[in-house]
Amino acid sequence: MTDAEWAAVRLLLPVPAWFQRQGGRPEGCHRQLWDAIRYLVAGGFSWRAVPADFPDWGRVYAFFRRWREHGLIAEFRDRLRGTVREREGREAEPMAGIIDA
Repeated sequence: MTDAEWAAVRLLLPVPAWFQRQGGRPEGCHRQLWDAIRYLVAGGFSWRAVPADFPDWGRVYAFFRRWREHGLIAEFRDRLRGTVREREGREAEPMAGIIDA
């Protein structure tokens, strides 16, 4: 992940309570967690196949679940789709969809 990509993603992530001195345990680097999720999605690997370079698979999955439950994954998808569409000269939100079975 480039620094520019991380700057865009970081703004959407929740600020940990421990960072605001409200207690709790340090969560680690969200950038490493996000990179691990991207690695798994790009390669189509299972959660347990996270390489040793990343945090433990259980930790990565727990953060993914938490972010998904809070709507952050959908927010990332929607923003990315809007950005790509605007770069192509189209409206950010699609007007219709096509489903092919």
